[in-house]
Amino acid sequence: MAREMDTAKYQLSREAYEKYLKELENLKTVKRKEVAEKIKVARSFGDLSENSEYDEAKAEQAALEERIAYLEQLINNAKIIDKDEVSTDFVGIGTNVKIQNLDTGDVFEYSIVGSKEADPLNFKISDESPVGKALIGKKVGDVVEVIVPAGKFKYKILEISK
Repeated sequence: MAREMDTAKYQLSREAYEKYLKELENLKTVKRKEVAEKIKVARSFGDLSENSEYDEAKAEQAALEERIAYLEQLINNAKIIDKDEVSTDFVGIGTNVKIQNLDTGDVFEYSIVGSKEADPLNFKISDESPVGKALIGKKVGDVVEVIVPAGKFKYKILEISK
């Protein structure tokens, strides 16, 4: 996966991009110092071969550095989606879409986001999810068929907005 991430462009909203930048800055400036201090304190306990505090601090440091590397890769490969440039003529990343399940009549509204921002519990679905894939490029009035593990569903696109 690391190789794929080297060349991939991740589509992020400005909001998500700023959130990741802020997290990265906090990890580099605050958390690194905290973990370094934990390691220093654990070393003072003596024999490192039987020092669980030292082992835990080193594991925390490894996890921290892994997260920093991940965020740096993500940020360096981010393509920021500008809401002002998003068209509402068709469904795409950065749009909100209101759809109706043609079998049940239920209406749902989703924000279409890049895979790194997906949060289905908050109605943010990825352009790579089954529903997102089916909706991308479609217009108001179009009917799409989506096959998911729970079965096959038909949705009608009612509205596209920003």
